[in-house]
Amino acid sequence: MNIQETITAKLNSAFTPEFADVVNESNLHNVAPGSESHFRITLVCESFEGTRLIQRHRRVNDCLQSELANDIHALALHTYTSQEWATRQNKTPDSPDCLGGEK
Repeated sequence: MNIQETITAKLNSAFTPEFADVVNESNLHNVAPGSESHFRITLVCESFEGTRLIQRHRRVNDCLQSELANDIHALALHTYTSQEWATRQNKTPDSPDCLGGEK
């Protein structure tokens, strides 16, 4: 199982999300081809209701503790309740262009 699949499996198990999108964005950065080091996660979960953004991010970070310590260099988190997701019209945010490293 690759890192992206591991992340997806862990999130699905820990959160039972309404929507989960795990995107490997490593190809947008100055890393070796085939790398799995930069990820964007969009997670819509009923259990986020009534929680602050920092609490949601901490829960995701706790879930992915091993991957963050060993594999992931950068992680963009977008965590929503069902209502917040509907307000966004079910659209995943785009990541900004990478400004670091030299190609």
